[in-house]
Amino acid sequence: MANAGNVLVVLSQLRERIDGYAATVRDASGEWALIAVQGPRSPAIVSDVADVDVPSLKYYAIDPARLAGHDVLLARTGYTGEDGFEIYCRPEDAESVWRAVSAAGASHGLVPCGLACRDTLRLEAGMPLYGQELTVRTTPFDAGLGRVVAFGKPGGFVGEAALAARRHEAPTRVLVGLASTGRRAPRTGYAVLDPDTGEHIGEVTSGALSPTLGHPVAMAYLPTGRSDPGTKVCVDIRGRQEYAEVVLLPFYRRQA
Repeated sequence: MANAGNVLVVLSQLRERIDGYAATVRDASGEWALIAVQGPRSPAIVSDVADVDVPSLKYYAIDPARLAGHDVLLARTGYTGEDGFEIYCRPEDAESVWRAVSAAGASHGLVPCGLACRDTLRLEAGMPLYGQELTVRTTPFDAGLGRVVAFGKPGGFVGEAALAARRHEAPTRVLVGLASTGRRAPRTGYAVLDPDTGEHIGEVTSGALSPTLGHPVAMAYLPTGRSDPGTKVCVDIRGRQEYAEVVLLPFYRRQA
């Protein structure tokens, strides 16, 4: 299941690598709709409308289910930093599923929201996103994700040799969190500057005014030597320099 914004990227990469395999690649993304239910009360809400044992569904697991009289795929996934579920259904069933979930969640304070809200939540949770923190020019080591790279897997993986060559090298830049006390939020692509010299030292990848914390937060790539928590920097926000401080990620951890 690819992020909707990355369907063409994933599709092209799979098609480039299909030769030599007894397999075909078909884009079926138009045959599915996705409704996500996220937050600490999501297990109770989904349990009210699904015919499966929702609490027993493990994180990142997916199972077929019946919901509001429709066949769906129910996954305990999401990208908000909270517990949650993603419901995959046929487009023609989406309205019925939406109404059933909305009714079940009414007493739990469930409210509808869009991708901008989701993006703010994943930023607060310090979760990198492809196209922003993750690109074809970024290694897992730059993004602090070296721990998830499994070297030596049977059959290997695309790019393994290149990553193995850099495995024990210290990255020249790393992903950090930035926090400020003003009201002007850094945004993707804004320059990070040395507060004393004005030198361009990095770039913001994601930023927003955090509703949970009440102040602006951002993620940015900075040189390794300027990445320690407490380091002071400036962010150029539409021609005005705003002070910020390097902080540990994530900005927010969900309550157990």
